[in-house]
Order: sequence, then structure tokens, then C-alpha cells
Amino acid sequence: MVTNQSVNDWVKEMAEMTNPDEIVWIDGSEKQLDLIKQIALETGEMLELNQEKLPGCLYYRTNPKDVARDEKRTVICTSRREDAGPTNNWVSPDEMYAKMRKLFKDSMKGRTMYAIPFSMGVVGTEFAKIGIELTDSIYVVLSMAIMTRVGQEVIEQLNHGADFTKCLHSKAQINEQEKYIAHFPEDNTIWSINSAYGGNVLLGKKCLALRIGSYLGKQEGWMAEHMLILKIENEAGESKYVCGAFPSACGKTNLAMLTPPDYFKKKGYKISTVGDDIAWLRIGKDGRLYAVNPENGFFGVAPGTNQKSNPNALQTTKKGTIFTNVARNLDDNTVWWEKLDKNPPENGEDWLGNPWNGKTSSEKGAHPNSRFTAPAENCPTIADEFFTGEGVPISAIIFGGRRAKAEPLVYEAKDWNHGVFIGSAMASETTAAANGQVGVVRHDPMAMLPFCGYNMAEYFQHWIDMGKKMTNPPRIFHVNWFRTDENDEFLWPGFGDNLRVILWMLHRCKGTVGAVETPLGYEPKPEDIDVEELNITPETLEKLLRVDKDAWKHEIQDIENFYSKFEQLPKELTDSLEELKQGIDKL
Repeated sequence: MVTNQSVNDWVKEMAEMTNPDEIVWIDGSEKQLDLIKQIALETGEMLELNQEKLPGCLYYRTNPKDVARDEKRTVICTSRREDAGPTNNWVSPDEMYAKMRKLFKDSMKGRTMYAIPFSMGVVGTEFAKIGIELTDSIYVVLSMAIMTRVGQEVIEQLNHGADFTKCLHSKAQINEQEKYIAHFPEDNTIWSINSAYGGNVLLGKKCLALRIGSYLGKQEGWMAEHMLILKIENEAGESKYVCGAFPSACGKTNLAMLTPPDYFKKKGYKISTVGDDIAWLRIGKDGRLYAVNPENGFFGVAPGTNQKSNPNALQTTKKGTIFTNVARNLDDNTVWWEKLDKNPPENGEDWLGNPWNGKTSSEKGAHPNSRFTAPAENCPTIADEFFTGEGVPISAIIFGGRRAKAEPLVYEAKDWNHGVFIGSAMASETTAAANGQVGVVRHDPMAMLPFCGYNMAEYFQHWIDMGKKMTNPPRIFHVNWFRTDENDEFLWPGFGDNLRVILWMLHRCKGTVGAVETPLGYEPKPEDIDVEELNITPETLEKLLRVDKDAWKHEIQDIENFYSKFEQLPKELTDSLEELKQGIDKL
């Protein structure tokens, strides 16, 4: 099937190390995937859900100590430590290969090695990148078939000599003490062992699409970003596209699948989803920035997803979806999670497999980071542009995090370099998407802190360099949907009403609305945000847009502390920080 000798040599070398009983090449056909699915059901690795209510849907449960991305066990292996930078865990390639070869030795003995040729991006387009993942996990096979493009077209690209990222994964013993997710950017290689959780083992996702992708982007003159891509069509039928970077579980998927309020629907506004999590961006011949979503599916957080917060995501999960670590309703063999609805199962199983009565138990039924892996084509709002893979022109880039107090609802950067500063200074309150304490404010530049495959100071410089090459760069904005009042109640309604803020941004891009200059950037005049049919007072809007001097003095100290990690930052960023400091002092 695969005639490329370098591919076959590599697979042979990995097989000699891991010692599987057999090697099965994945061709992406429905027939083959159905056979593999049957094996998972027979062994109990996965459970089949109610096929009338959830056709093609499966249930998967991970080890209780293997439930999220493990950033402490995620390493970047470059020849020189400084190339990984201070925000990554660095190990020398020689040391890491030696350590992992011992762990991989015979790790697939008694198991099948599945070879998955996959493409990030539509096969054959300028944006696409090819990878091969070798794994002993059927969960990985079935999930990669959802999340990436797997099939004969990819094999043909390989047989024509296409370069590929070498991805090796083994569940091994799922030993948390010997779990590693290792990236070798200089070798275009990813090795993952002793985990079975999607974020650590679906190697096309964060590993290739962002960590290796960001490194390739720097080398080749493009950008790999942790961003959604949203299409907004106005009442005149004009379409604009925006990208948005938000740390995990900060509303990114909700925004990507936004449902317009009825007020805007009646006017003829339409929202479509080009991407929910990752964007690859290249400069077009016209000097604009173009983006594609390299993925083929959604790997979303289940808790909090419901008919109000994200009806489109909920609809996307109704067929062909793999649910991980959610609760199960034993009466009808369906799934449930916190905030899905107000009717938890009385006869259920929690995410650990224990009997669970959601009406009486104080324990959560689903893990806070439980997931759904769903085909993008299921999404009611999926854009036609998603399927072409050619890229859409970006008018605006939005940065945002979950902040209770300091950050206003929205402000615009003064120019591209100032926007890079805003992105570099981004901070958010942590969620359950990564191991560690929840609710702690941490800096997460461009929402890329866990995903940048090289020194972040160089990453910031790459952003600035990309700006110099664009004749018509996107405008950059910062948002905070999560600002609270003195009673810790959210001031902004969020969800579909976030469109009101995005429309102000697009008016700014067209030059049809003014703004108020503040030390942070340009803020809207309250009357320029359309709050028609929204129960929000002018006083609340004023609170949402207020720049708090004391809060920002503390914020500036935090930025300075974060910046102190880097030996050499671009001057454009330190100049912007100094300008911010002076502006806040004058308030």
C-alpha cells in the first residue's frame, strides 16, 4: 500500500523497537474502521451507546490519573536549551530518545500496531501537512479518523515523496511516572508514551498542529496558532472572517459556533464556523493574512455544553462521536454531563464507572475535562470554506481570557506591534483542561504557552516579522466576557450576545465607527455597541469598559514578572509596556 521506502524503513525501525504482533495500515475506509471498532467493543476498550438516539457514537473512559494534558510531562527536545526557551520543559534529544527507547522497548508486544497516515489540512492544498501516527490504541485510530483527514489520498502523497511528521505513541502501561509527550522539532518527530488521554495521544492535534507546526511556521514563514476562525455574514450578504485566541475552556468553542440573538437573525446576520481551535495562517499575494483550520473534527469540553450555551456543538455530537469520561445513563444508554440539562440520570454511571444517582449524589458525574470528539461536518454552522482548505482572509484577531476584574469588555490595539504586545501579555484564570490548580491567574501569551514549540521570545519576534510582511494586516482586539461585579456576578451576558462586540470590531475594521483612546488601546463609546433588546444599563456598560488604575498597576507588575523570564524580548514589546505604564500613571 505504501511504496515510499523512507516511510517503510521508519515503520520497520519503530516496529523492531516496540515489537507488535502485527502492523495494520489504516486506509480510512468505513469498512476497515467498522472492523476496528468491533475489536474495541469486544475487548471492552470502548462501549457502544444507544444507536437510535446516538448513531455511530461510542463511550471511552481513561485511567483516573490520565484525564488532561500533562504539561509537566510534555517536553521540547532541541539541540540547544535556549531554542526551547524558558516556558518549555527542555530535554536534550539524545537524553530523551535514550530514555524513551527503553520505555518503548516491547511496549506493543501482544498488541497490534496501527499505522495511520493523516493530513492536517485538506490534502494537496498549500496549507496541508502530512503525518503518520503509529499507535497501539484503537481509541487513537478512531479519533484520528475524526480529527484528521485519513485515507488513500494521503498515502498517494506519501508515495510521491511528501515529507511527513513521524509520530509514535504507545499506551504501554499507562504509568503516570513514566509518561512523556516529547517533541523533536529538528527531527519533525513526536513520541508519546504511557498515556491514553486524547490531548496527549492524538498527535496530529496540539503536538503537530501547534508545537511542531509553530516551529515549522517560523522556519517557513507562516503561523500556527491556537485560534478559532469565525465567518460573519451581515444583512447585505457581505462576509468577514475573524480569528480568536482563548485558553482552553474560556468560551472559544462557544464563540466558534455562536448563535446570533434573534434581533440579529431577523436582520439577516449569519454565523458560520471555519474552525474551533487551531488556525494556520499565511500571507496571501494581496498582503492580507489568510487562515485555514487544519483539523477535521472538534475535541470539545463536554461540561457546560448545553442547548443555551452552545446548541450547535450539542447538535454536532449527535452522531459519529466519541465521548470520553462523561457520565452514562444506564436506562437508555446515553450520556450526561454537568450543566447539560437539569435531569441527571438516577440510574447512571459516573466517569469512573461507579453507580451514580445524579439526583442525590454530591459527586460530579462527568470529569470537569470530559470530552467529545465529533466530526466537523456534523456542525450545523460549518462553513463551506472549511471544506476547500484554501484559506479565508482575516479582518480581525481577537485575544481573550477569563478575568474577573482587570480586563475591560473590549479594546483595540493601536497598531500591529501593539497588538502583539497585548497578545504577549494575555493572562487567564486556569480551568480543568490542564492538570493543576483551578482559578489561578497565569500568563498565556496568544493562548500558546503550552503549545509553542520553541523559544517564546523568538515566537513574539516572528509575529512582529510577519506584521512587517503584510501590507494589509488584521486589526487586533482584546476581549473579556467574564468581568464580574462586586457580587461576583457576570456583567456581560456572553454567548450569542458576544456578536454585538464583534460587530463593533468589524465596524472599526471598515472605519465606520470611532473609539475612545485609553492607556490600554481604543475602547468603544458605549453608544457604539448595539445593545438593542438587551437588558443592560448604561451604568453596567460603563463598568464593563472601565480601566481600573489600581488593578492595572498590579497587572503591569505581573507582566514585568512574566517578561523577566526571557533573556531577550523584542524592543517593540518592552516599548509598549513602558507606554502602558506611563498611561496608567496618568489616570
